[in-house]
Amino acid sequence: MCSEPADSRHVAAAAPRPVHGAAADPVTLEEVDEVIVTTLVDNFYDALLGDSGPVKRAPFNVGTARAPQFEGGTTTIGLRAEHGFSALVTVRRGSVTTNLLFDTGLSPDAMVVNADRLGLSLGDIQAVVLSHGHFDHAGGLGGLAGRHAVGSLPMVVHPGIWARRRLAVPGTVAEELPTLSRRSLEAEGLRVLERRHPSLLVDDCVLVTGEVDRTTDFELGMPPAHQAWAGSTWQHDPWIEDDQALVVNVRGRGLVVLTGCGHAGAINIVRHAQRLTRVPALLALVGGLHLSGPAFEPIIGPTVDALVALDPALVVPGHCTGWRAQRAIGTALPHAWVASSSGSSYTLAAA
Repeated sequence: MCSEPADSRHVAAAAPRPVHGAAADPVTLEEVDEVIVTTLVDNFYDALLGDSGPVKRAPFNVGTARAPQFEGGTTTIGLRAEHGFSALVTVRRGSVTTNLLFDTGLSPDAMVVNADRLGLSLGDIQAVVLSHGHFDHAGGLGGLAGRHAVGSLPMVVHPGIWARRRLAVPGTVAEELPTLSRRSLEAEGLRVLERRHPSLLVDDCVLVTGEVDRTTDFELGMPPAHQAWAGSTWQHDPWIEDDQALVVNVRGRGLVVLTGCGHAGAINIVRHAQRLTRVPALLALVGGLHLSGPAFEPIIGPTVDALVALDPALVVPGHCTGWRAQRAIGTALPHAWVASSSGSSYTLAAA
């Protein structure tokens, strides 16, 4: 367990560096028979999307609300969409099924509201994993604590999630981002587990990557406007070293990689997972790929080229991926690309 504050040594350790060959400390990620990823919160919700292959969409009439302007006094409602991400991950190996929560969305209530409307219980989750400390992935922890008996519920995080951060865009007033409070989370009953290195959960069936090796020459991190407090001054924070992903190995088919924002770089993350597990096949990539905006759109091309070479069966870019990248990925991988939407479930079963 690591609880010391980050310093210049940690920043240097997270900087891009060449990595070749197999991982020095590989992990044995046990195969599973099935994994279901259900997007509880995403930037989008489209009630007209239909089921297709491994994808099951939320029904159009997923909920109702009081509305006196209609006969009968009610109307049909859908799911919440917001600039955030949360997913329920259900892993089955033999007769044993385990539920994990990966990120919790932006607002305190969107995740639990959507789970309720989908008929999904958050009361039987065995652990929470945070992809990183940004508030649009941790905002729903308050709602979870208010609705779930979280006593001693483990939450796996990177120690860098406590960093103070801000956006200082030239020509605007710098805006400090909400910072997570370990004291408050533990007061709610969450058992915070800090891990800088890879962790295995669920009888070695789920991998949390920890810090991701930065090995590509095009995934160069956040622009200078993204800054972190260094104790006496604000400094450029390009790497977001707390960024980590969740990985599952589906029997006979390969890796399912789930990202929050993918700040470490989508390709860096996938290659890191492949090196750690020594599993070469990528079955699915789901989650935010952070390819939106002028700072990241220039790397859409090499990212898509690398994804094509990886040849996944399913790619569900969500959250911060951006419409230009969505279009590029959909064009290059029409057999694999699927539109993300709150309430969608993706079932990936063994061969």
